[in-house]
Amino acid sequence: MRMKLRLGDRELNSNIILAPMAGVTDLPFRLLCHEQGAGMAVTEMVSAKAILYKNKNTKELMAVDPAEGPVAVQLFGSDPEIMAEIAAQIEDGPFAAIDVNMGCPVPKIVNNGEGSALMKDIKLAEKILTSMVKAVKKPVTVKFRKGFNDQCLNAVEFAKMAESSGAAWVAVHGRTREQYYSGTADWEVIRQVKEAVKIPVIGNGDIFHAQDAARMMQETGCDGVMVARGAKGNPWIFREIRQYLETGEIPPRPSTEEIREMILRHGRMLSEYKGENVAMREMRSHMAWYTKGMKHSASLRCEINQVETLEGLAALLDGRMV
Repeated sequence: MRMKLRLGDRELNSNIILAPMAGVTDLPFRLLCHEQGAGMAVTEMVSAKAILYKNKNTKELMAVDPAEGPVAVQLFGSDPEIMAEIAAQIEDGPFAAIDVNMGCPVPKIVNNGEGSALMKDIKLAEKILTSMVKAVKKPVTVKFRKGFNDQCLNAVEFAKMAESSGAAWVAVHGRTREQYYSGTADWEVIRQVKEAVKIPVIGNGDIFHAQDAARMMQETGCDGVMVARGAKGNPWIFREIRQYLETGEIPPRPSTEEIREMILRHGRMLSEYKGENVAMREMRSHMAWYTKGMKHSASLRCEINQVETLEGLAALLDGRMV
């Protein structure tokens, strides 16, 4: 099965992409996923207005390490002029592309007319994309959903608009905004989008195992897959998908020892990047994902809430994950 994917004039060595997830896809986690075989990653979403007003938090969100391979920075906003201005301002950064968030379902984003709210205003979405494409030479990509709700299922029309606006590719999540992440992703809409446009189409939604990625590509004809929740606590999913697409075989799941080592390494990287205090707080969520389904994982999750240092994390893992 094909593995190569074009992004502007660059060829990615793998068409398996780590999706943007707020609070998850920071620099340390992207590095871990890249090591396991992700062909590209997308940053957590960054507000164009926050960059405009020089909000200090944006610097951390946009930090990139050359070792993590190609990374797209994801912007959100609803003002075409600001979006274009910020795209031009950050274009010289170490980003392979500038991605536009037109799929986020979170109320505070949607109520501001941003994220998936733009699916209800295709003209405004078109202005945003056109102005950004004109403002930069780097590829502009866009991520959106099946539609806003069951009365507004316009992914095909939206994809055609993105293509005519100059987008380098589209990533489609097979759920409406109203579904959030509930129910099952509709892969049929990804197939319809693929048939409607000539630019690459990246499929997203319900890829939790290597076989899911292969099935999505077979059923929809999509050019690549974007893994979101399936990667939480599971950077190995990229290794598994790559091997399955290349050989038809799935490597064995990581051992308890491998999981323990990955958690520790993740904790160390986070500490170096954000300081020990913040890192240990953030590791609570990651620990829950890493240990999901493991024996005694509920009590382990309780205990991690008391951990405040790397040393404490190592001691907990030594005592509980042997």
